[in-house]
Amino acid sequence: MGFDAVLCDLDGVLRWWDPAIMRDAERIGALPPGTLAGAAFAPERLVPAITGVQSDEQWREAVVADIAGHCGADTARQVVARWSEPVGEVVDEVAAILAGLRVPVVLVSNATSRLESDLAALGVLDLFDAVVNSSSVGVAKPEPGIYRFAADQAGVEPDRCLFIDDTQANVEAARALGMTSLHYRDPAGLRAALA
Repeated sequence: MGFDAVLCDLDGVLRWWDPAIMRDAERIGALPPGTLAGAAFAPERLVPAITGVQSDEQWREAVVADIAGHCGADTARQVVARWSEPVGEVVDEVAAILAGLRVPVVLVSNATSRLESDLAALGVLDLFDAVVNSSSVGVAKPEPGIYRFAADQAGVEPDRCLFIDDTQANVEAARALGMTSLHYRDPAGLRAALA
């Protein structure tokens, strides 16, 4: 095995989100499809939330303000509340793979201050030796600092880490630091990379 630790992304790898969540929330406000995602994930909205400049609550309040022009403030609050309720679903096969590893496993996620409560609700905290949340560290993937911080948390040099992520830019950034990197597509590919 060419690595002594595994650094793993959350969303798109271990956690899956049903696209219907956003559509159902948008229906409350009769919003055009994509309005909520456009507001929530616009870089000027999302980056402060995933780098710790804003809390998760402040980010969601800003999203309410952004969509209030479409449906009014009260309805916008209902839309965001509905979108905010779920915590996603665990990809059980990936959880089983991570649980079977005999090296340190570190979660590395571009996430808001809500990450830890989501992990507890999902019941996956015990899969990780450490959790690296971009909003706590103050830097997000693909910035090199978060990868180095994660390797430190694992107690190994970057070139002894396997980094797993579903976003190509994040994978390339890890590779540039000397990490073995896997662009995640499915559990079978993950199993093969770990074999």
